[in-house]
Amino acid sequence: MKVLVVEDDVDIQELVVSLLTRAGYEVLAEGNGDAGLAAALTQQPDLVILDWMMPGLSGVEVCRAMRADPRAKDIAVLMLTSKAQEADIDQAFTAGADDYMVKPFRGRELVSRVQTLTAKDVGPRRPADS
Repeated sequence: MKVLVVEDDVDIQELVVSLLTRAGYEVLAEGNGDAGLAAALTQQPDLVILDWMMPGLSGVEVCRAMRADPRAKDIAVLMLTSKAQEADIDQAFTAGADDYMVKPFRGRELVSRVQTLTAKDVGPRRPADS
């Protein structure tokens, strides 16, 4: 299973990469939204973990662009961000995110959510369109 981490904070990026590598995932990392979107389209990961506030495209913009592109529309997306307001969470799910975690986060919970999102027998958790 391949996971793409798109996070501009180097310390958080390294922590997430380390946690997921130890859990047995192949992990790619990018430091801004533009590079993250390009990697999602070309590398075809099973899951993309997106920060919200990054240089270039925001995580929500990357998520929207992925959902609009046939090459990435079915890739699972986990937003991992410090934005914790209900309106932010709603906006992320409206953009197409499958799950949402607020920083700071617990490593075990992150790995558990990644395992759920990358399980082959589990469909997307994104709410159905109204």
